Amino acid sequence: MSRRAKMISKIKELMYKPDYIRNIGIVAHIDHGKTTLSDNLLAGAGMISAELAGDQLFLDFDEQEQARGITIDAANVSMVHPYNGKEYLINLIDTPGHVDFGGDVTRAMRAVDGAVVVVCAVEGVMPQTETVLRQALKEHVKPVLFINKVDRLINELKLKPEELQERFIKIISQVNKLIKSMAPKEFKEKWQVRVEDGSVAFGSAYYNWAINVPIMQETGITFKDIYQYCKEDRQKELAQKVPLHKVLLGMVVEHLPSPSESQTYRVPVIWQGDLESGEGQAMLKTDPNGPLAVMITDVRIDKHAGEVATGRIFGGTIKKGDEIFLVGSHTTSRVQQVGVYMGPERINTDVVPAGNIVAITGAKNVVAGETICDTERKIEAFESLEHISEPVVTVAVEAKNTKDLPKLIEVLRQIAKEDPTVKVEINEETGEHLVSGMGELHLEIIAYRINEKGVEIETSEPIVVYRETVMDTAGPVEGKSPNKHNRFYITIEPLEESVFKAIQDGQIKEGRIKGKEMANKFIKAGLDKEEARRVWDVYEKNLFINMTRGIQYLDEIKELILDGFESAIDDGPLAKEKVMGVKVKLVDAKIHEDAVHRGPAQVLPAVRRAMYAAMMMAEPKILEPIQKVFINVPQEYMGNATREIQNRRGQILDMSQEGDMVTVEAKVPVAEMFGFAGDIRSATEGRCLWSTENAGFEKLPDELQKTIIREIRTRKGLSPEPYGADHYLS
Repeated sequence: MSRRAKMISKIKELMYKPDYIRNIGIVAHIDHGKTTLSDNLLAGAGMISAELAGDQLFLDFDEQEQARGITIDAANVSMVHPYNGKEYLINLIDTPGHVDFGGDVTRAMRAVDGAVVVVCAVEGVMPQTETVLRQALKEHVKPVLFINKVDRLINELKLKPEELQERFIKIISQVNKLIKSMAPKEFKEKWQVRVEDGSVAFGSAYYNWAINVPIMQETGITFKDIYQYCKEDRQKELAQKVPLHKVLLGMVVEHLPSPSESQTYRVPVIWQGDLESGEGQAMLKTDPNGPLAVMITDVRIDKHAGEVATGRIFGGTIKKGDEIFLVGSHTTSRVQQVGVYMGPERINTDVVPAGNIVAITGAKNVVAGETICDTERKIEAFESLEHISEPVVTVAVEAKNTKDLPKLIEVLRQIAKEDPTVKVEINEETGEHLVSGMGELHLEIIAYRINEKGVEIETSEPIVVYRETVMDTAGPVEGKSPNKHNRFYITIEPLEESVFKAIQDGQIKEGRIKGKEMANKFIKAGLDKEEARRVWDVYEKNLFINMTRGIQYLDEIKELILDGFESAIDDGPLAKEKVMGVKVKLVDAKIHEDAVHRGPAQVLPAVRRAMYAAMMMAEPKILEPIQKVFINVPQEYMGNATREIQNRRGQILDMSQEGDMVTVEAKVPVAEMFGFAGDIRSATEGRCLWSTENAGFEKLPDELQKTIIREIRTRKGLSPEPYGADHYLS
């Protein structure tokens, strides 16, 4: 029996032992060494040669990943590892570190129970480290810490042993501070990482060695020895004595939870159903014989197999040939094959039970975030996946050859399905298609993938996505239906900052409100008590509140009023950009008694016009997306770097110095960031490291408001000036 065949038969056996399974994700800032670390685990499991571990980057198997030297897609691999005389099934997801691909991290965190947080010893805790840690903790995923590239501190920065220690203490305390501020209440203390219990390890993924307290006790190797080995360039020898995979595996098995442990506290948070029901109990116990409950976290289109969905099985067992029910889309589908991943290839296993990460082929129309169950035992959906960032840059995409137009539409739909953070708007009349992504790099990769799927395209210059809001209060404004039989009186005002933040942080869920159970959350967030009880809808960080009393027939047209509200939010009056941070109140209404006279064609325009008129009276403004920029640069280039920021309407927020390196933290409008990579490289002669993270939207300076509104409207084929309130009231 070949080594591979043995591994597959072992995987099939261990799948049924949830106590011996670890579902883990590797998360970090870009270039801190996640994929190199994954190589070591694969080498330890005998899946790649030990000599190539660290160089091979086995899980960066996409052409673009190899060309650019970064991880773009989350990659899955299942492997068997022996530890202390027992064998464990490790389902590992290697996630991207670049801010543009943060959506992959969010989705991966739903599938795993534990995360190995990798921090580069030289750069320390970076903005994206904080973001990925927040994503993990939000999903109740327990972290352990691996401090990578320790050899560089010794050989390049020439730090002395006591300086090394100071550096490590600083990194550990920063990570613990983040855990304390972001972890769920009951785990703030429990999940702190500690050197003494072995939940922190130090090492070099590139040179394949690592150390933590349990290994020190076992081998007698100390930090002093490590220092000598690195100084004397004997790291190969060190890797023989303290191999990284052994240390990392020990840390994962001892400190990260098995599915049977984690599902007891994760299921109540991510599943909306009744925990006392049969399906609820099956998930809490990771029961392979219970009703099927799968959460889909990723969808890829495979040339040969069609749609391949990746998901976490929380309850029951999924089998080849099963008929399944997709809860979100209310459709049934048949599973062609199920299996597990081994990096670039899938291994069919015919059956995968609860507690595992599964690859499903043949589930038509499935999307990331979908809940799958049996056709006979339908279950409540899992909580939707909330992405931390939203698309802020758009390009118009056109097919070079008109004959490719139908294929382009199909490919764009595939791309949107594969990556839910991409927004695709298809205009079949004009043939122009808008693709919105997280940043320049994200859109470059999307364009490359469209070409790869056989459609040659041309893309416009990147366009920035703006938002609209109001600075003042206006109303009540009367909105009349076209037949003049219905009238709605609406006021508009800015949404309280604390309520806006609660929606942004996910404490208040978006969606139409049923019942009164949400009222307390609104009050807690700072909304007036009376208003809190009367919220009808939370949409795109805006509220619709019904402040009327005793209006006849209002309930019958409630859904139509909300449709009108949502459509007005999607296309604001200033420049047809989305509206955010606005509170819309219905204060009175006159509704015709005959249902024929109060249909969608009457209600929707009346609500929209009243909202537009009120917004135009309430000091409307355009908001622009902002990015935080972090630059690490030698002192002599600091002036050039800050000048680069200031030339782009940037604001320096903070500066700190360590040795001769200066860290600059700034915020810059996304509109000014195009071409920044090349400019900062030439300004600092390639001597700087920089990264960005999205920092929401801020008001565009007053002197630019008119110009930008005119530009957006002209681009969209609208009249250059927005209409005044009178236009909507006439």
